[in-house]
Amino acid sequence: MAKQNINIIGIPILYNILEEIKDNISFKVVNFSSLDNFLEFLNKNKLNKKNFFIITNINNKEFFLKKNLFNVKNIFFMCQKNRKIDIKNSYNIFKYPIDIYNLIEKINIQLIKYEYSSQSEIKVKNYSLNLNSRTISKDSNILKLTEREMDIIIFLNESNSPQKINALQNQVWKYSSELETHTVETHVYRLRKKIYDSFKDKNFIVSTISGYFI
Repeated sequence: MAKQNINIIGIPILYNILEEIKDNISFKVVNFSSLDNFLEFLNKNKLNKKNFFIITNINNKEFFLKKNLFNVKNIFFMCQKNRKIDIKNSYNIFKYPIDIYNLIEKINIQLIKYEYSSQSEIKVKNYSLNLNSRTISKDSNILKLTEREMDIIIFLNESNSPQKINALQNQVWKYSSELETHTVETHVYRLRKKIYDSFKDKNFIVSTISGYFI
């Protein structure tokens, strides 16, 4: 399967870092020196799914949010750590300096979600997770989920080992330094309770000293 393209606009240092480790990442990086260069590329090439992911400076945010060509969930905006951002409308905004492998994991989560979005249902244990209707079902029992609950399930289902609270902060929520630990714990607790109330399953999300896992 061909690697998904991640188009980096106006962040040459990030492109150089990712290009150096390109053999160890699951996506391909494409560099554009400026927004004008990217727009010139769009004028000459038809946009397709493999060119749908973008990393750019937050100064370009308004342009991309006004364009109907792009799904904002597939755009990653980068800004300095001391810049104040309205978290309620943060989209995929990441603050730097950022650990490069942390950023790669964030990108991978979005790629996984994007891949799943073309499917009506995916299997999680012996459950069916429907991303279109945001429901999880087993036999004839169906439970409605929030988008955040869906993200938690997808992340834990794709993880090969138990994940601690800080991993959920970093990967599911976008602002690890601005999010209190109990917020994550509360979301996971409520999700586990919803699953139990609907399916009487205590072990859908397992909690151990090492973290949470499905």
